[in-house]
Amino acid sequence: MPTFAKHLYVIVHPVNALVASQLPPEKFAEHYTIGSSKHYEGKVIFAELDPGFRDKYFEIDHYLKETVPHPDGSPKKTKFISSYAVLEHIDLKALKSLYLVTTDGKSLELKAKPYTAVNEPGLVRVYQEICPLSNMVASTLDQRAFAKYITTGTRSKGAPKILFTQYEFNVELFLHQNQNRDMLTCPIPDTYPNRLHDYLLELKESPDKKTKTISLNSTLTAASWSLIRHGFWFGGPDELVFFPMPSPKELEKNHYEWWRSAF
Repeated sequence: MPTFAKHLYVIVHPVNALVASQLPPEKFAEHYTIGSSKHYEGKVIFAELDPGFRDKYFEIDHYLKETVPHPDGSPKKTKFISSYAVLEHIDLKALKSLYLVTTDGKSLELKAKPYTAVNEPGLVRVYQEICPLSNMVASTLDQRAFAKYITTGTRSKGAPKILFTQYEFNVELFLHQNQNRDMLTCPIPDTYPNRLHDYLLELKESPDKKTKTISLNSTLTAASWSLIRHGFWFGGPDELVFFPMPSPKELEKNHYEWWRSAF
């Protein structure tokens, strides 16, 4: 009977689940998108965890023991450990790599790097929350402050931990191009441009307001990967883990198969 390494994966889009698998990340990406009719057909985001990660909330060792090859010798593809309240119980220090998976199973590995950007205060940004929330939010808070606000500053719209991204969206240009127009346009899919326009104006004209929820439904499934600005942030009350997105030129040069599929 062949032996296979066991992996721990935390899926963060389109569901939140902790999964054990004997597939390496690239094969896991293919299986989850195109390899099984039980799973999701569409873009997927998941992270590989340090195999030594443990938390008393999860019965990890129990399910790892059940993650064994099939009688024909093929690897066990997925063994779900938990499908509820997963991210809040993940130690963000255990995150090894983040994988962005296209609809045809191509995966792009991202590695965490320190987030050292100096941000312009008060600039309105558009964030897409990914896990465990799915709101699209406009905010005058930068990424560090937004993560802290969502995880400690608000109970009504927050969560213990959060994964989010920022969209490539020029608020000033959007407002300028759509002023005095009857039919507004918006580059973000599944977004009502008139509501977005009004909410952005409200946020800009109310200095004390930190956030404005634009949509309760995620636009990430329909959005192009090209809309991702900077990368992805996992945030907790006192920590921020940043996975930067390569530039389009770097993607085309060094990750051509993924780039061709994604764009």
